[in-house]
Amino acid sequence: MEINNQTGLVLEGGGMRGIFTVGVLDYFMDHNIWFPYTIGVSAGASNGISYASRQRGRSRFSNVELLKEYNYIGLHHFLRGKGYINMEFLFRIYPGKYYPFDFDTYRNSPDRFVMVTSNCLTGKAEYYEEKQDEARMLDICQASCSIPVLCPMCYVDGIPMVDGGVCDAIPIQRAIDDGFHQNVIVLTRNKGYRKKNKDFKLPGFIYRQYPAIREQLKLRYRKYNEVLDYIDELEEQGKAIVIRPERPIEVGRTSDNRQKLLDLYDEGYALADKLLSKLPCAANSFFSKRI
Repeated sequence: MEINNQTGLVLEGGGMRGIFTVGVLDYFMDHNIWFPYTIGVSAGASNGISYASRQRGRSRFSNVELLKEYNYIGLHHFLRGKGYINMEFLFRIYPGKYYPFDFDTYRNSPDRFVMVTSNCLTGKAEYYEEKQDEARMLDICQASCSIPVLCPMCYVDGIPMVDGGVCDAIPIQRAIDDGFHQNVIVLTRNKGYRKKNKDFKLPGFIYRQYPAIREQLKLRYRKYNEVLDYIDELEEQGKAIVIRPERPIEVGRTSDNRQKLLDLYDEGYALADKLLSKLPCAANSFFSKRI
């Protein structure tokens, strides 16, 4: 597969497992690798915006250093109505106080950045590109990351939304539909991983007024496993390059173990280097033109 101006970048979510993706993206930025199209879901969206704004190290800081100092994950946040992961801190306080998001660079970049959310009313994925309104962009990104049950529901343009991974966990088909038939896909699970074939049991009082999203949650494992099968096919056909952990990882969706997070970050960085060393010279030429 040759990487060129028709190659997309697809970023899976996975909560704190996304630190693997951060390592990959930091490697790309260290080597001036910029894709014309990036689509991210959940943690893939929140980590991807720092790549889209070309802020190397910003996502690593929020996932490691900021977590250690401000402990934004935990039951105490959940009991206060902030969610098990304090989204208000991450999307309102952090960007304004600790590490400002470079919206000007993001807005002026010619590259596309797409974020995925799940519409609670329709039970379908929504795909957003927002480069004009920073507040709306943050609303979309927060919605994309709002893990059902663990995080409060978010609203985009008045519409209730939850984590984009509920309806489109790995948005490779959207990238193809948008015209990018060759893609680099960053996954946060090892090759061969599949979810257990078991319907998700959701208590009746949760999202009771949103039957469409309840149905998506119930059958989520099926769609996830199907898209992984599809990605394996694309990889075998030479239509996708997949960067994924080489073995089962020890970092969970809400992990806060600093050393494990750093180790997973380092693995992502190293595997990106391993990938790039195998690419043809045509890819290097493409990258050099985008510096």
